[in-house]
Amino acid sequence: MSKIMFARKSLLLGAAVGALFCAGTAVAQEAPAVAAPEAASGDGLEDIVVTAERRSENLQKVPLSVGVVGGEDLRAFQGGGEDILALAGRVPGLYAETTTGRIFPRFYIRGLGNIDFYLGASQPVSIIQDDVVLEHVVLKSNPVFDVNQVEVLRGPQGSLFGRNTTAGIIKFDTIRPSNEFSARASASYGSYNTITFDGGIGGPIAGDVLSLRISALYQHRDDWVDNTYKGPSADGTVSPKKNAMGGFNEKDIRAQLLFTPSSDFSLLLSAHARDYDGTSTIFHRAALKKGSNDISAEPRDRIALDEADNNPQAYKTYGEQLKMTYDFGPVALTSITAFEGSHGYSRGDTDGGAAANFPVGGVANGFGESQGNLRHLGQFTQELRLASDGDGKFKWQIGGMYFDQRDTTEFYQRAYFLTTAAKNPNNFVRLHNINTSWAVFGQASYEILPSLTITAGVRETNDTKSTRLLKASLSAAGVDGYKGRRYVRLSDDKLSWDLSALYEVSPELSLYARAARGFRGPTIQGRSAVFNSDFTTADSETILSFEGGFKSSLFNNTLRLNATAFTYTVNDIQLNGNDSDGNGVLFNADKAKAYGLEADLDWRPIRNLTLTAGVSALHSEIKDKRVFAQVCALNGVVVCTVQDPTITRPVFGAPTVFAQIDGNPLPNAPKYTVDMTARYDLPISDSGKVFIATDWNLQGYTNLVLYKTKEFYSKGNFEGGLKVGYTGGHGDWEIAAFARNITNEKNLKGVIENYMAAVFNEPRIIGISFSGKLH
Repeated sequence: MSKIMFARKSLLLGAAVGALFCAGTAVAQEAPAVAAPEAASGDGLEDIVVTAERRSENLQKVPLSVGVVGGEDLRAFQGGGEDILALAGRVPGLYAETTTGRIFPRFYIRGLGNIDFYLGASQPVSIIQDDVVLEHVVLKSNPVFDVNQVEVLRGPQGSLFGRNTTAGIIKFDTIRPSNEFSARASASYGSYNTITFDGGIGGPIAGDVLSLRISALYQHRDDWVDNTYKGPSADGTVSPKKNAMGGFNEKDIRAQLLFTPSSDFSLLLSAHARDYDGTSTIFHRAALKKGSNDISAEPRDRIALDEADNNPQAYKTYGEQLKMTYDFGPVALTSITAFEGSHGYSRGDTDGGAAANFPVGGVANGFGESQGNLRHLGQFTQELRLASDGDGKFKWQIGGMYFDQRDTTEFYQRAYFLTTAAKNPNNFVRLHNINTSWAVFGQASYEILPSLTITAGVRETNDTKSTRLLKASLSAAGVDGYKGRRYVRLSDDKLSWDLSALYEVSPELSLYARAARGFRGPTIQGRSAVFNSDFTTADSETILSFEGGFKSSLFNNTLRLNATAFTYTVNDIQLNGNDSDGNGVLFNADKAKAYGLEADLDWRPIRNLTLTAGVSALHSEIKDKRVFAQVCALNGVVVCTVQDPTITRPVFGAPTVFAQIDGNPLPNAPKYTVDMTARYDLPISDSGKVFIATDWNLQGYTNLVLYKTKEFYSKGNFEGGLKVGYTGGHGDWEIAAFARNITNEKNLKGVIENYMAAVFNEPRIIGISFSGKLH
């Protein structure tokens, strides 16, 4: 039986279980999270309700660090085709980037993430969308639309959500169906023919028993980057070509059906689909010069590429979910069954330039091209959770989860695509990956005193991964030269836990402390087989984290200030470096240590002015004197300025330089971030107002690789946005002009080391937007 058929049969089985639940009196639905509006109706701030502990609670009463962005707030600054990466400029401690286009975001919380671009890469940040964990990197790129609220849970999470995670969770909750009609939509048009539509409509379709919501997203941008290369191409790439790259088409739809035959039972069935095609990341070769971090001379809107068909990528994803909740009186039982699938490809000129433009000894040098194919991905998850009902002093929940992900993935190298005599139709590998995991968990909270609540959670997890080489990379004559392993299986089980205390000093001020242990299972990197290199692996990593902070609501609830200080140690941390082929290599370092703080502020100094600000500071260090990372080299020559101690060791018979990374910061871990927004409303009638809003983000020193250089870092990156418009109908509609990256900053976001290639942020987008809602 195929995995898809099995998953869909499981959905039907879940429905049958739900029907049995109906025999008695059933479950109160989980109260939906309430997003903070852009401007509260009165002089004070409105409460923020979160589900960070799988129950609806006031943010100020939750004993952990949570960053919250309401759906209306998120849409207020969206426009210009922004994707999920834009969230990083809204939440302190969260960073995001990509070097594989819009289909492969990489997230970092408190400095912990994974720079590996392998399609099967494991990440320590989990994405949870409508209670379903999205594990594969492609699934994590699913767009956020018709969203109700986003919560970023900072620090290890293991007791309640999805899979164990050492860094934290980004939790998206979409707008759910209800028994009241509602509709909302936002649309924008901007530079490069950038179009965005995000909307949803729903309401009852059979009295109070059945309700439906349909949500949709459409995004488009024309190609805007010219390919200026005028020479011959060995793979048939068409150039020169104006407006060859940079565009995208994003089409998404989601349908949710809510069945509530009684006040005690609910069944939510949802399905979604995505159809995306666009451009993979554009690498600008030699944008970085040895000894310098200056990228100002490299144009963002043109590049000379001789291969890779102007970097196309396309993916389709789809999924279904069945969530049932049943109330037995003192306890509630929840079942969540879900299936996610995807397939697609991404192709790129990985050297970021035309080899003829970078000769060595008069010979064209630096050909690089690759394509990753996700032939098929299937992810099945089943969760059962039993939780106490009511608001008593003692609250508890227990449950279990099963996770099964299987994919067939291929990696193609340059010779496969050539149209010359050097073509090798066998120059690719095919891998089959399986990841299964099960867990049992529990959490309890007890109000020891009216002002003191203790919460404890525990989770036992087993995580198993295997990779099988289905096809090795052969010579053009069909000769198999691969000498490495063709099957690797790793498995581990660990206990995770967390313990926290919340003390209410007064109704306006609470103090909290939390200790937590998290776990990330072992990892396999199989892509290296395309270079006839053995698989690389990394053992499990564990984290022990401590944090403490305060949550406050001051000056008659016109100022909300929450702050946290933290420290953590990750033992056997999983790291990823690159070899001379640009291929990822997995390994463990002894540990990494870090400490820092994050703070969130919402302030209403006067009635029509709302300010928000967030700040994070981080100091991180890799601690292992025995671990070295291979440095930037091309044709055996080190091309960047390495600032760490180095050694030279033979690799495949050639002398290779490695840098000692002990004491270095974690890669893509900003030393600090600052984000801020401001909005001023000027009423001009009983139902309308003119407004001006702005948002800014500043990023401190960020090392982009494992070793220190004079080239591969960013420092002082910033971006800003502006929106000016009119809101009418007592807030029911809005028309505005906007600008994203208003100063057109060109920021360094990533590098390809051996080619001194740079990855840039998005250009300035100026446009108009309209939004409205009916209820």
